[in-house]
Amino acid sequence: MRRKTGSELGSTLGSILGSILGSIMGRNLFVIGGARSGKSAYAEQLATDNFRALNHNNASLYYLATAQAFDQEMQARIDLHQQRRNADWQTIDAPLDLPEKLADCSHQQAVILVDCLSIWTTNLLIAEADIAQARDNFVQAVTESPATIIMVASETGLGIVPDTALSRRFRDANGITNQVIAQLADEVYFIVAAIAQKIKS
Repeated sequence: MRRKTGSELGSTLGSILGSILGSIMGRNLFVIGGARSGKSAYAEQLATDNFRALNHNNASLYYLATAQAFDQEMQARIDLHQQRRNADWQTIDAPLDLPEKLADCSHQQAVILVDCLSIWTTNLLIAEADIAQARDNFVQAVTESPATIIMVASETGLGIVPDTALSRRFRDANGITNQVIAQLADEVYFIVAAIAQKIKS
């Protein structure tokens, strides 16, 4: 029987380690669509399905909520989302400190829904925060997390050019974030009229 060379052993070891790390690290899913497209409901179903598939006593299902109720209309939207979620969900408010909150609830048996990155970007703009740095911090938190993470965002690049400087800043920042998240995601779903199309797998 021929002994394996050092390079062959290294390759085999690398494959084994890759398989182990793949089983430890969770998947990253990205759900994107327009306003009232059904993206949040679809993402909630994805999160619920992944949570049930874990079938583990220590499994956790988290909802990281970035929305803030500045007016009655936004409160109504928040209430609608809350009504769809049952007692399995643990809701954590993360209007600005999203990377930190994601890291806090990350573990191997966790499923985390982030809804949504576009509202988070709006909050950062209003707070005059460093969006690029916040984005980098979030990406690092996602890539280091062993949890399964489902991220939701609005597609805002299909309409006309906004007529105010602040709106254009949001469109640009949101578009860059969406590109970055789509690159790191294992799967990307585009939602139109409550119909999901997988555009990356």
